[in-house]
Amino acid sequence: MQPVGEPYTNFSSLPPSPRFNKVDLVLVLDNLRSTLNVGSIFRTADGGGVAHVYCCGTTPTPEHPKIKKSSLGAELSTAWSLHRNAVDLVLQLKQAGNIIVALESTKHSISLFERKPVPGSESMALIVGNEISGIDPEILAVADEILAIPMSGSKVSLNVAVSAGIAIYTLLNQYPDQHPENNQVKFSGQEIL
Repeated sequence: MQPVGEPYTNFSSLPPSPRFNKVDLVLVLDNLRSTLNVGSIFRTADGGGVAHVYCCGTTPTPEHPKIKKSSLGAELSTAWSLHRNAVDLVLQLKQAGNIIVALESTKHSISLFERKPVPGSESMALIVGNEISGIDPEILAVADEILAIPMSGSKVSLNVAVSAGIAIYTLLNQYPDQHPENNQVKFSGQEIL
């Protein structure tokens, strides 16, 4: 089949948002399995301005060709490192002053959307876990907050890459810039709030 008409694109980039620079957010991937999920998470991390992605345990790293394919180069602009033991890493991040935020559905979880930012919690480590077994219970035991994405259907969770994206942008958006004029983005001559 031959294409009909001229190629087109609706894409036009928004300018970088200064409001996302109010939070120092790092991401810990605890024993993820899927290279495609990891690549997608790297792309989202780059878009949200995540400071560092820690690939822990069995999580594939950006050196894997399938991650490069799904991250579309985001692995080149996002700082990352490999750590064999996620529990040790999380303890180090906590000792360094990061609020440890685990994204996991447990009986102690609160809704991500009902979270109230704590003053001084602008340095955060967001933990996402294995697609089947979730986050290591030892990490949950030291987490400052355990958040969940509410579900209305028959499934109890979303894909880890989708969940990470929702959490990254929700957490970043909970810390608006102190200058209201920075919370509006001009796009094609119109303001977007």
